Amino acid sequence: MAIQLKANQRKDTKQSANRGLREEGNVPAVVYGKEKDPITVSVNSIELLKTVRDEGRNAIISLDVEGGKTVDVMLHEYQIDPLKDELIHADFYIVDMAQEMDVEVPVRLDGESIGSKEGGVLQQPLYHLQVRAKPNNIPEEITVDVSELNVGDSLMVSDLKQGRNYEILDDENQTIVSVTPPEEMPEEPETDDEQAEPELVGAENESDESEEKQEDDKE
Repeated sequence: MAIQLKANQRKDTKQSANRGLREEGNVPAVVYGKEKDPITVSVNSIELLKTVRDEGRNAIISLDVEGGKTVDVMLHEYQIDPLKDELIHADFYIVDMAQEMDVEVPVRLDGESIGSKEGGVLQQPLYHLQVRAKPNNIPEEITVDVSELNVGDSLMVSDLKQGRNYEILDDENQTIVSVTPPEEMPEEPETDDEQAEPELVGAENESDESEEKQEDDKE
């Protein structure tokens, strides 16, 4: 079910007007789509951020445009002011609920692997998957259970049970998560003193005395 969000038409697109919208707690935005004329609107910043936080980046939003009809959209892009950490602009893409589309879906690991409990290192080289689905069938996230992974095990894209409602587009040989052996501590190299055999004190003198005694006996 689409999330409702109100939008006001925005006729004045000058920077001064956009600045005034932001001061009022709104964000300027553009609504566009295939073979659709773009519409300039504004939406409440807090409501938009709450929608994305609660429903995910790929949520279907039913945008109720003031003075117009309601359109189903997805948040395509947004811009944040890095200094003020404020939302300054948003782009909404009009979706056809009957047509499949390609989107990026986050991967979430679930559970604690057996290998990690034994000292192994859990590594996740793939954090997102490319998915093709109709808008209503796009998952918010793809959960991967890692609890049965031992040291040396890995899960690839081909190991995922693909849902009936979406298709994963990534290469099936890509590794999503693996458990590698723990790093072994390098052995400390032996010092020259440790490698050298201990010298016996007086050994040389004893050897000389033994040779002299043997010569006396011969005489």
